[in-house]
Amino acid sequence: MSADFSPLAARHDAIIAGLHASSRTPHLMGIINATDDSFFSGSRHHASAAIERGLQMWNDGATWIDVGGESTRPGALSVTIEEETARVIPVVEGLRKANSKGLISIDTRHASVARAALQAGADLINDVSGLRDPDMQDLVIESGCGVCIMHMQGEPGNMQVNPIYENCVKDIQSYLEKRVEELVIRGHDPRLICIDPGIGFGKTQQDNIDLLEAGREMVNNGHAGLLWGVSRKSLVGHLTGQEKPNDRLAGTLGIAVVARSKGVDVLRVHDVREHADLFASMMPFS
Repeated sequence: MSADFSPLAARHDAIIAGLHASSRTPHLMGIINATDDSFFSGSRHHASAAIERGLQMWNDGATWIDVGGESTRPGALSVTIEEETARVIPVVEGLRKANSKGLISIDTRHASVARAALQAGADLINDVSGLRDPDMQDLVIESGCGVCIMHMQGEPGNMQVNPIYENCVKDIQSYLEKRVEELVIRGHDPRLICIDPGIGFGKTQQDNIDLLEAGREMVNNGHAGLLWGVSRKSLVGHLTGQEKPNDRLAGTLGIAVVARSKGVDVLRVHDVREHADLFASMMPFS
């Protein structure tokens, strides 16, 4: 392992544990968007406010804090690498300084941003583009970091323009399995990998439902973890009739109950305390 990434080695056991639910209850990954245009305004935080929000999420029960500096909502415009880096690195550094043991994820599709974030203290790369960039795969191998591989058809600017699959579940399962195998063949520990079917990223409403229904069937390699990111998304709006993201918390919590029954290891959420309370209230009746 490169000396630049040596602090990751000391946290590997924690990273592995954070990607695999030890009980039926998923780990919670709190969302911090250091952006001005992410679809849910309540997730937008910059600089010191983002650090404060992350610390509160840990206190509320999050295992992970996921920091992103580029919106990937449908139709979103890209930002420069320099701007994305400037947005996220102070947040990662501040969170790591404030909590030496907390797990931090960097939400990016750009290898240079991911590299800077790992050096600043992040533990995991959450790549919405599914390691399409060979440089990102090389970085995962070089650093030995945790990685979440998400499926996205197209790019954020066009992904919801008529997405088509022969068989959504099988096509996405095959894509993710191939990406996992590529890393494992190169020597990466499969326990440091999780997959995300990419709900809302180049999917129809029925595609989203089929992927959620498949649950843990998406993980052919039993060593990898499974992450869902459904919090306040349009899927929830379609199911509940709630047009505004601000009104989708109840529906999001309903899907969290489904996630628990489907063997999901990590739930990426905007509302950590509410999810933690939900799971705590379910525990005596398991």
